[in-house]
Amino acid sequence: MRAARVALIVLLGLGLAGYSAWLLEFFMQTGVSLTEQPVWDLFYAQPVFSVATGIGGLAFFFTGPALMRLAPATWSGRLTSVSVSAFGIMLMVYAGVPETVVTPYLLSAAVAVGALSLVFWWPSGWRACAVACLVLVLVAWALVVASTLAGHLEGVFTRVQLLVHAAQVVIGGAYVVQTPVPVRGRKLSVAGAMLRSNRHRK
Repeated sequence: MRAARVALIVLLGLGLAGYSAWLLEFFMQTGVSLTEQPVWDLFYAQPVFSVATGIGGLAFFFTGPALMRLAPATWSGRLTSVSVSAFGIMLMVYAGVPETVVTPYLLSAAVAVGALSLVFWWPSGWRACAVACLVLVLVAWALVVASTLAGHLEGVFTRVQLLVHAAQVVIGGAYVVQTPVPVRGRKLSVAGAMLRSNRHRK
């Protein structure tokens, strides 16, 4: 289980790095407006953005199965794992086919579903963080939709949305780091003891 947690943390880190590759625009000449053009227009500016995003999506896709091993066997834990993998798939699709109109909304939906599942999964001490994440995710999404309809400041709010999503990943990673690793070997040891006891009786 410790190996699964290490793998999960590494995958989350890779996914976050790929998803945050848009920050490179502050150090590169892209020709994309920070205020008026959505962040996804960077895919057309430099190939490094689509490649990094695709790699990040692949990492998030594999994060789902790794999280499945650590998450509780409840619908909320399973939903979190599925939403992370779905988010990874959407990232890979969007990086490969950036002209797809519906993909950004599916990405936002996957993040919102994941945030909602954390509200039902995390214990009371962390639930406030999950609720805050959900509220921020929904507010950021609403601002993106409003700016898109208005045709103004779409660049600002799509970048804010990515920062909110990245913050949720960081908080989720912090929860994984501090959560004790489930001890599953104990059941096996008890079963082994029973087998050994039966052998001695024979």
